[in-house]
Amino acid sequence: MNGETAFLDGGGEMAAAIQVHDWSSTPLGPIAHWPAALKIAVGMMVNSRFPKCIVWGADLITIHNDAFLPILGDKPCALGRSFRDIWLEVWDEIGPLVDKAFAGEATFIEDFPLTIDRYGHAEEVWFTFCYSPIRDETGRVLGIIDTVMETTGKMEAERNGRLLNAELAHRMKNTLAMIAAIASQTFRSAETLEEAQSILSDRIATLGEAHSILTRSSWSSAPIRAVIDGALAPHRSDIGTIRVEGPPLQLTADQAMTLALAANELATNAVKYGALSVETGEVSVRWSVGRPQTEDAFRFEWIERGGPVVTKPRRQGFGSRLVERVMAQKFQGEVELDYRPEGLRYVLTTTMANIAPRE
Repeated sequence: MNGETAFLDGGGEMAAAIQVHDWSSTPLGPIAHWPAALKIAVGMMVNSRFPKCIVWGADLITIHNDAFLPILGDKPCALGRSFRDIWLEVWDEIGPLVDKAFAGEATFIEDFPLTIDRYGHAEEVWFTFCYSPIRDETGRVLGIIDTVMETTGKMEAERNGRLLNAELAHRMKNTLAMIAAIASQTFRSAETLEEAQSILSDRIATLGEAHSILTRSSWSSAPIRAVIDGALAPHRSDIGTIRVEGPPLQLTADQAMTLALAANELATNAVKYGALSVETGEVSVRWSVGRPQTEDAFRFEWIERGGPVVTKPRRQGFGSRLVERVMAQKFQGEVELDYRPEGLRYVLTTTMANIAPRE
C-alpha cells in the first residue's frame, strides 16, 4: 500500500480490491480525494472480521469487507455500486431503514426476514443487523455502516424444532389413543385379568419396538424387514421355525405400526396354538412387490405348517379384528384369513400405489 492507501493496510482481499478499483468513475472520485471520515471508516471496516458494509453519499456507493462476501453470494461485484441496486429485490423493506440511518438515527433489528436473490433464485433468509450513521468532524451524516450477521441457520433450526415438537405432540396423541384402544380391547377380550395383563404388556412392547424403528428414520418411513424382525424377535425360540423373505420396501409410519402389531398377534397365536407350539412346526413370512407407485400387486403372506390341526376360534377377539379389518384399512387392500386344518394361512393384498404413497 502507498501512503494514500495506508488506511487499507491489513484489510485482506477487499482492501486490495478497493485499492485497484477505478473510483474516478464513481461519485466518490479517486481515493486521494476521499474525506478523512470515509478513510477512517473504511480502514476500520476492512480490518474487521465481522461482516460490514459502508454505504456512502446520496448515491449510496457500496464498499464492504471480506466477511461481507458470503452475504452477497453470487450477486455481481458490489464494490462501487449503489446499495439500492444491489438489494433492489428487498429495497421496499430495507430502504426506509437506510433513510432513517442517513437521517442520523441508528437501527438495530434481530432476525429480520427477507426474500433475496443471491444465487439466481428466491431465497428466504434472516439477518440481524445494525445501520449506523457515519458523521464527519462537523457532525454531518455522510454515510452509514451496515454491520450484519446472517441468522438463517438459527431461524431454520428453530422453525424445524417447532415443527418437530408439533409432530411429536401429534405422534404422542396418536400413540396414546392407540394404547388406550389396545388396552380397552385387550381387557374386553381376555378371559382373566392375568391373561389381559400379559397380552397388553406384549402388545405395548411390540408397539414400542415399532416406534424405535420409526424414530431411526425420523418417522418418515420404516423398512418392512426391520418391522417384521422386530415384531417376531420375542417369539423366536427352539420350538418351531420362522422363515422371513422378501425384497426391500419402505412402509408409512401407520402401516409399519399396524403390521408390527399384526405380526405379533399372528406369532402369539402360533406359539399358543399353531405351528410354533411344536418343534416340527414352521412359519413362512414372505412378501412380494411390484413397481413403486403403480397398480402392481403387493402381497404379504403368513403361512403355517407342521403344527397341530387348526380349528377356527369360537369368538373373534381384538387380535383377529386387527389382522383382518385394521390391516385391510391401513393398507387399503383385502385380507384373507384361512383356518386350514394343516395350518393357518393369512394373505394381505393391495397395490403398490397404497404402499408408502407420495405426500
